[in-house]
Amino acid sequence: LHGGPGSSETALFRTFNVALEDAFTVVYWDQRGAGRSYSKTIAADSMTVERFVADLDELIDRSLARFGKRRVVLLGHSWGSALGVLYAGRFPDKVAAYVGVGQVADMVASEAASYDFALAKARERSRREAIRQLLAIGPPPHTIKQIGTQRRWLMAMGGAFGPRLSLARVMWSAISAPEASPWDLVRLLQGSSLSLRRLWPELIAANLQRDVRRLEVPIFFLLGRLDMQVVSAVGAAYFDIIEAPHKALVWFEHSAHMAPFEEPELFNRVMVENVRPFAV
Repeated sequence: LHGGPGSSETALFRTFNVALEDAFTVVYWDQRGAGRSYSKTIAADSMTVERFVADLDELIDRSLARFGKRRVVLLGHSWGSALGVLYAGRFPDKVAAYVGVGQVADMVASEAASYDFALAKARERSRREAIRQLLAIGPPPHTIKQIGTQRRWLMAMGGAFGPRLSLARVMWSAISAPEASPWDLVRLLQGSSLSLRRLWPELIAANLQRDVRRLEVPIFFLLGRLDMQVVSAVGAAYFDIIEAPHKALVWFEHSAHMAPFEEPELFNRVMVENVRPFAV
């Protein structure tokens, strides 16, 4: 379940985490309005969290029937981690284990901490333009345009990517992965714009820490220590309070928001050695 909303990660997983295909049957899903699922004809009123959970249920039912299985391992990243928790809470009988990466918890708290981090780092580094623009938009809540400003400076200050990844490398991977083409990058940008406009209001209101305090499935939180985009400290606080039959928190010490692609060897090993036994 990719992040964004609207940011297909099929190409990234096929580039950095293809080794998982030796241990799992991996289903890459470009969500409604994202990536190869993007279309100008998508009804605006269908772009809701409730519709996305229903889409996911249809996809899982088809996958289980096709492969003769009873349950899936559900992997959610960022925005996708909100969908994953909601789905696992509603359909636990179809989920062998849930894995949250860059786990959404309390978005209001996360956005506030993210803004404060970007501004503090800009002041620490005497980045006058960053300070000026961040002060101009003020603390959250932000409009979509203001989010773009905040994220741009957050990235520049090291809160989105750790030292092993960059936006340029992510973009290159999006067009150079197996089966990918330059048109995928175009669809990625189109889908991201559409999805953010339609889904951001629901995402920013998400407070799973308040609304989903127990899951009836094993859960794993895989968090980047340097993540100040969906702030990992907020996700860790959620991990502390959520109840589950089994839960484990794994820190990725050299990663920010993109742990699967920043530390792929560790990520793949955790998925195979720690998560897969719950699916067998």
